Amino acid sequence: MVFVVANQKGGIGKTTTATNLAGILAKRGKTLLIDADPQGNSTSTYQAKVEDVATLYDVIIDTDRLPIDEAIQHLPNGDIVASDPLLAKAEKLLDGDVEGFYRLKDALEELEEYEYVVIDTAPSLNVLLYNALIAADQVIIPLTADSYAMQGIQQLYNTIMAVKRRQNPGLEVAGLLLVKYAGRSNLEKSLYEQIGEQAASMGTRVFATRIRECVKTKEAQKQKKLLIDYAPRCNTTVDYLSFVDELLGVS
Repeated sequence: MVFVVANQKGGIGKTTTATNLAGILAKRGKTLLIDADPQGNSTSTYQAKVEDVATLYDVIIDTDRLPIDEAIQHLPNGDIVASDPLLAKAEKLLDGDVEGFYRLKDALEELEEYEYVVIDTAPSLNVLLYNALIAADQVIIPLTADSYAMQGIQQLYNTIMAVKRRQNPGLEVAGLLLVKYAGRSNLEKSLYEQIGEQAASMGTRVFATRIRECVKTKEAQKQKKLLIDYAPRCNTTVDYLSFVDELLGVS
């Protein structure tokens, strides 16, 4: 099962969701995290190398493309294919290459030993996102309950549906995941209802689990550790565990 975590709006906990999802799934089955964001935040969290090693760039962009298993780093936090600042050149290097949209899908078809793959993406509708969507089974869209929450979501959804129609008929939106949620203000509660209506219009759901904030999250990021290992009892960890159960249909 290949999950893509996507939202073209930055700063909404996308990487936090991707790394927590991968970390929790790794407790349940062999899991690979792929960092398709040139900023490399997931790569940093996993303390993966970028210099003098094979990265996602070598797998999907370099002219002498490597098999993806040669780019997998086996680290204490889990298995990862690291990002690379050179990925920022993907749009230019793959421009006009029809096959360029399918390179990640082709690479993943070489893998057999992983039960789950999680792809972290950049906050952009770019060629790397298209690669991720064409390779994916399900898309998870994290967002916050604020007045800007739905900005760009419809455009992202339209992109997902275009990929579903033309390149990946099995692609589905798993749902919208509310992160950094407090639920104390009337505005936040009102926006939650609006987000639910928007999700229904998109033919998907808002996950019943809402991810609360916890100071341990930032501490774990600073320590380069997964939250499930660093603070297994904090609210954010408990919520992500519940979310993964909901995602996988575990009662």
